[in-house]
Amino acid sequence: MNIETKKQLQNRLKRIEGQIRGLQQLVDKDTYCIDVITQTSAIKSALSGVEDLLLENHLDTCASSQIKSGNIAKAKQEILAVYRLKRK
Repeated sequence: MNIETKKQLQNRLKRIEGQIRGLQQLVDKDTYCIDVITQTSAIKSALSGVEDLLLENHLDTCASSQIKSGNIAKAKQEILAVYRLKRK
């Protein structure tokens, strides 16, 4: 993983960490349910962005290296596994 991608991931994860803390505070304060659900939706979206960035990095580095070295089956298997996870 290149340094820029790693930095982007760390920044996104720190933001998500803050969102989780905020979510805990909303629950502690008995905040209106819809407001809590709105926050959980934002967190899920942020996590999806982390997954997207990780997948993009994987395709650019690991998967492309596997394909170049002739290990197409492994690359295909990993890509399909991630695709199936994302559909859930």
